[in-house]
Amino acid sequence: MALDEPGKEDEVFEEKGTKFIIDKDVFNQAKPINVDFIETPQGAGFKLTSALSAAGGACGSGCSC
Repeated sequence: MALDEPGKEDEVFEEKGTKFIIDKDVFNQAKPINVDFIETPQGAGFKLTSALSAAGGACGSGCSC
């Protein structure tokens, strides 16, 4: 995840007042995507899960993509 401005190849959507921007090709491969804020004894941060994580992809289990 990173702060960015949308480009020509991006999908833009808003959920609960937060705007999300993702490359259209990645979105089509990974949807549905869930973004959760979690707190653990190790710290707090965002957890991303998607169809890619269910299929054994690299993202979705704490990676820094």
